[in-house]
Amino acid sequence: MKDLKGYKMHLTKSSKKTLALLTLFGSVNLFAEPIIYDDSILSDPRKKIIELSNEQIKEDSSKLKKDWINPITYQYKKNLGEEFNTDQSIISINQPIFQSGGIYKAIKYADSTYDYAKLEIDQQKKELIKNAVEILFNIKKTDLNIQKAQLTLQNAKIDVNRKKEQVLNGFLDASYLDNALLTLNTTKHTLVDLKYQKENLINNFNSISSKEYINFELPIFKMFSKEEFLKNNIEIKKAKADIEKKGNYSFMTMAKYLPSVNAYYNYSKYHDTDNQNIKENSETYGLTINVPLDSRTFNDIQSKKIDYLKSKLSLETTITDEKNFFKTNLQKLDMIEERIKITNEDIEVYDSILSIIKEEKEAELKTQSDLDTLQNSAKIKKFDKEIYQIDKQLTLLEMYVKLH
Repeated sequence: MKDLKGYKMHLTKSSKKTLALLTLFGSVNLFAEPIIYDDSILSDPRKKIIELSNEQIKEDSSKLKKDWINPITYQYKKNLGEEFNTDQSIISINQPIFQSGGIYKAIKYADSTYDYAKLEIDQQKKELIKNAVEILFNIKKTDLNIQKAQLTLQNAKIDVNRKKEQVLNGFLDASYLDNALLTLNTTKHTLVDLKYQKENLINNFNSISSKEYINFELPIFKMFSKEEFLKNNIEIKKAKADIEKKGNYSFMTMAKYLPSVNAYYNYSKYHDTDNQNIKENSETYGLTINVPLDSRTFNDIQSKKIDYLKSKLSLETTITDEKNFFKTNLQKLDMIEERIKITNEDIEVYDSILSIIKEEKEAELKTQSDLDTLQNSAKIKKFDKEIYQIDKQLTLLEMYVKLH
């Protein structure tokens, strides 16, 4: 496996299934070349919808590029009010050849509209992939919580037996046994809930993917810099594409009210050869200069300019939002690291106590139940650490989905 640097994904094992997840969010060199999405985790209908959406925006863009081209009009007339009926065909062309820059901007507008729509589809696809990967992480997290609950259940059973013996021997009040039984019952319900949560997560995954969740291994995300995050942020790229799109549309609107030059051609042909009074075929062509005079001109142009200015301001707010998003998640990662540090300290304490308990058990100063309880508690702490690691990966996943 290649050595990935910066913010690239590493996987625990090198297998084909793992490599599929490796490219979920980008190519090996995320910033040296365009991101390559791997939608193999998605179901076939979802992949088809994305494929059709891409085809649709291509067709829409092509249509927009041709919007300035007027259609050729063919008209067939049958004159019934004359002494002799006549049939006539008329072909008309009235095509703008100069619109004060509007034709060029119309083509640019089509391109910028496509760029913006493509970013939106890429974002939707990436969000779907992110949801699938997030579920995989949460299934693993739920598995760990189930194992924690099973250990907690073992401790609760040990505690009930201990309290039962102490109550029967008169060392404790019955209320202590009652509380222990309540804890045992609560733990059982917690375990049932967790098993249901896992099945629910699996069902949610199956609604996104057509493959079994066990076929995928979890990626391991690495941290990246704020500069890289802002440079490759899809929300910022969309905001910039929106500025380009609305800037072109603003210029198109203004050009619509400026002088334009059209080339025209008209051809008329009569089909009735038996009529002696039939008129001759005619053909006319030339140029026209059009100067639109519309009382709404200023309002229309100003409205589009305002929309363009709003998109520029929107970029500023988007950059601010994404900076704060990065900062917030960075703080969350720091908080999780603190929790992991505390958990490591707790594990060290448990390990040191366990060594003492084992010695005391050998000396028959402690029971097997005492040792089992402490060992279970130590294992629970280790599961806590794994869960925090998953929380860290989930936080990084929220950041990775913003990259393009």
